[in-house]
Amino acid sequence: MTSHPSRRDFLLAGAAALPLAGQPVAQGSHFTAPAVIIPPDSPPTVVASANGIRGVARAMELITQGVDTLDAIVEAVKIQELDPEDNSVGYGGLPNADGVVQLDASCMHGPTKRAGAVAALEGIKTPSEVAKLVLRYTKHILLVGEGAQRFALQFGFRIENLLTEESRQAWLRWRANLNPDDNYLDVPSGERFPTPPTGTINCCAVNARGEISSVTTTSGLAWKIPGRVGDSPIIGAGEYTDNDVGAAGSTGLGEANMKVCGAFLTVEGMRRGLSPTDACLETLRRVVATTEQRRLDPRGRPRFDLTFYALNKRGQYGCASMYAGYRAGHFAVHDGSEARLVGFAHLYEGEPPS
Repeated sequence: MTSHPSRRDFLLAGAAALPLAGQPVAQGSHFTAPAVIIPPDSPPTVVASANGIRGVARAMELITQGVDTLDAIVEAVKIQELDPEDNSVGYGGLPNADGVVQLDASCMHGPTKRAGAVAALEGIKTPSEVAKLVLRYTKHILLVGEGAQRFALQFGFRIENLLTEESRQAWLRWRANLNPDDNYLDVPSGERFPTPPTGTINCCAVNARGEISSVTTTSGLAWKIPGRVGDSPIIGAGEYTDNDVGAAGSTGLGEANMKVCGAFLTVEGMRRGLSPTDACLETLRRVVATTEQRRLDPRGRPRFDLTFYALNKRGQYGCASMYAGYRAGHFAVHDGSEARLVGFAHLYEGEPPS
């Protein structure tokens, strides 16, 4: 008569076949009983727009020291906010039509599912810090204008003049050329002055524990109508984080991005299994499909640029731009080896048509 193992013997045999707790199982291994597969930790990774090359290095330094991902990337983008040579963010940002610098920023912290943002903030060099304070100390998400400024002052910030001489001269030249019949002398022919930039800086990071955060900060579209707010401070447009999936953000024309909630859409693409780069490209195609005719050239190509940056929970990253020539075709990455510029994918060659 064949003997059958007891339930106790069966369970003991199965337990003996399992790997020890905390030991990952090699791919392709075979066991006589079901195995618990423990995936390895994610490699710490930081991605940003090309002007964030110094920032990704700083963020990685802080993350490897155990600093929270949100704190690390805010410190990263502050490098540009405080740099008067970067006229697309913070101190030195190009002003609105009245010659006033108005700043926008937003951030999200994946582990706590919290968000904070400020818009049309005047006189404060680092709006990313103020957005983080909104996240940490209030039940709100978005503060704007005078209220955002008063909030910043309560936390020790002081009002400063953000208009550098270089930015002021650029605004004066723009104003002089605005109308040939006004009372200002036109800039001499052949002298160039900056076209309205849509620079901005976005930064996303994941640490070894899979904790993800994102931040975007900007001075907005140069010469904008006072009070105009673009996509940067809008959660789900300028940046978005889902700690189960990844993070994404954008730089470029905010009006085109806001209509598709581009950062959210990119994260949802990664949730469906797309690679970060493919998710960015899919979002750009949606932008083109929703762009009004006046912003398209006769061939149906947008007359503007827009770039998305994405990072998933496993530390995989990607970036795609509308045009190959934007920011010289690169974005900033640090995946544990070094801070470097990496080429991005694109929908169209060259520069946006005029």
